[in-house]
Amino acid sequence: MTRPLRLAVLALASALVLAACGSSGSSSTSSSYTPPAGSTAGSTAGSSPRPASVVGTKTSSLGTFLVDAKGRALYLWDADQGSMSTCSGACAQAWPPLTATGTPKASGQVKSSLLGTTMRSDGSHEVTYAGHPLYYFAGDSAPKQTNGQGSDSFGSPWWVISPAGQAIQKG
Repeated sequence: MTRPLRLAVLALASALVLAACGSSGSSSTSSSYTPPAGSTAGSTAGSSPRPASVVGTKTSSLGTFLVDAKGRALYLWDADQGSMSTCSGACAQAWPPLTATGTPKASGQVKSSLLGTTMRSDGSHEVTYAGHPLYYFAGDSAPKQTNGQGSDSFGSPWWVISPAGQAIQKG
């Protein structure tokens, strides 16, 4: 996908999020994002137990990067300092966290020693890798898509993450 097309998709996704947040007379919000089957994205502390999240790898023109069990790209956000997530509200609607109720599992080139979890403000446990909270991008609708790569939505860049735990800053 070309960079201008990625930017157009990102702009559309951002506009949809802002439109959802800007409605008046209602305190509830909704998102068109549906977590991939088998993932625990969007679960809360009160949710029924689900299997632990599996983090694996895929390779594309960006290199080898982390994905969930269904092949959906996982991102880190430069604004997060340490393992504490600072993405909530509209940010978490556009960039849903990968959450888990158990210990995350490693697959592919993922190092299990770099996997962990951190507590989110809603009480759920977000999966971390090398200390970075992991997120999906709502604009990725299929495995291996990386439409969020390099986006600076919500004030800081988003990057897919290498098996070494580093942001892949190209694309």
